[in-house]
Amino acid sequence: MTDPMIQARMDAAIRAALEEDMPFGDVSTMSVMPELRYGRVQLVAKQDGVIAGLSVFSRVFQLIDSATVVDAEVSDGDEVTAGQHLAEVRGDVRVLLEGERVALNFLQRMSGVATYTHGIAAEFAGTKTRLVCTRKTTPGLRIFEREAVRLGGGGLHRFGLSDAVMLKDNHIDAAGGIAPAVAAARATAPFTARVEVECETMDMVREAIAAGADVIMLDNMDHETMAAAVALIDGRAIVEASGNVTAQNARTYADLGVDIVSCGALTHSAGILDLSLKHLEVLA
Repeated sequence: MTDPMIQARMDAAIRAALEEDMPFGDVSTMSVMPELRYGRVQLVAKQDGVIAGLSVFSRVFQLIDSATVVDAEVSDGDEVTAGQHLAEVRGDVRVLLEGERVALNFLQRMSGVATYTHGIAAEFAGTKTRLVCTRKTTPGLRIFEREAVRLGGGGLHRFGLSDAVMLKDNHIDAAGGIAPAVAAARATAPFTARVEVECETMDMVREAIAAGADVIMLDNMDHETMAAAVALIDGRAIVEASGNVTAQNARTYADLGVDIVSCGALTHSAGILDLSLKHLEVLA
């Protein structure tokens, strides 16, 4: 069950999408269906993939009319195949037509992220390494895209800038080095917040260890350098690796023994899963 506050935030985003799509109503629908008529329409997969966002899909219609019913034959996180019947949506035909595109936009996007994530996460099966997303999300859709990553088998990095201390190159430059940056973070951030340092070289790794970083990110290092860094850290910090992670090279990160692999591509490069609402029937 979704936390009420999170649901409220999701609802606000869904309402904004509906208002964007039909700020003054749906003139096409009102032309062909000016009065209440009940009907149903079928949700069908047009590609193989992982479905994610069925609850959001349903919520779109229910925010227009709470009487709308969505009967799903699959669950979020399930693998689906092209041609598979996924759900039936029943209610006021006007609502089915008005909510169609927004509902599909959310569902297709979330399912695309889940499908992409699933393909990379599978490469870490049986290892200690966890795949996580980043903040490289579509503005306004982070809460949905992160949930899609989770449903696809991935894990979650910090939600935003308020969650943890992550000292990247520009933070380090601003502070005058890794040691003063970590010291400043320890002095001002909540004691519950971990301090992570992004490192691009072995010298930076040494500085981060000496400064007492909780997490050390090995950013865009080649395989040999990353292996040396993992050996140097030797369990004194959580090791995160990042940079151009794909399904083809994912296993090499796990073989190095890193704890976390963060991958911005899960959200910034995933496509959609092609889905469609078809065969609308007017029942009464």
